[in-house]
Amino acid sequence: MPQTEHGANRRRGRDETEEERADRMWTDLIQEVRVAQTGVQILFGFLLTVVFTPKYAELSDTDQTIYIVTVVLGACATGALIGPVSLHRLVSGRRIKAQAVRWASRLTLLGLLLLLATTSAALLLILRVATHDGFVPYLVAGVVAWFLLCWFGLPLWTRHRHTVR
Repeated sequence: MPQTEHGANRRRGRDETEEERADRMWTDLIQEVRVAQTGVQILFGFLLTVVFTPKYAELSDTDQTIYIVTVVLGACATGALIGPVSLHRLVSGRRIKAQAVRWASRLTLLGLLLLLATTSAALLLILRVATHDGFVPYLVAGVVAWFLLCWFGLPLWTRHRHTVR
């Protein structure tokens, strides 16, 4: 066991089997996915209604293209973030939870990247329609940078800084 500064033994990690670890990681992952699913589903739902409003016909070709790309990204994000549920359901009871957790984690990360792209495209479209100003791409880039910092930069820094080697 690792020793502290005072020489006393201190445990690190958890005393769990591979199956218990997979169960715990699965539970953690599903809680995380619930948060992301809610956000993407609300955003996607609102996006689906835009095409049925009178304002849609007034959008420029560029804005309509941005809208279509945004809806497709939202659909892909929804699929990736709901994918872990389907994965679990189809492999449940097969004694491959550790592998399922790895694949579900990958789908979740992909879903977060797609959610970032969807949110960015939606913000671009909304600000283009609302302001028609040249600063919009810079504002959107700033928001994307903020998301990247919050969603990936800080977690990766924390992981690097505090992971015991």
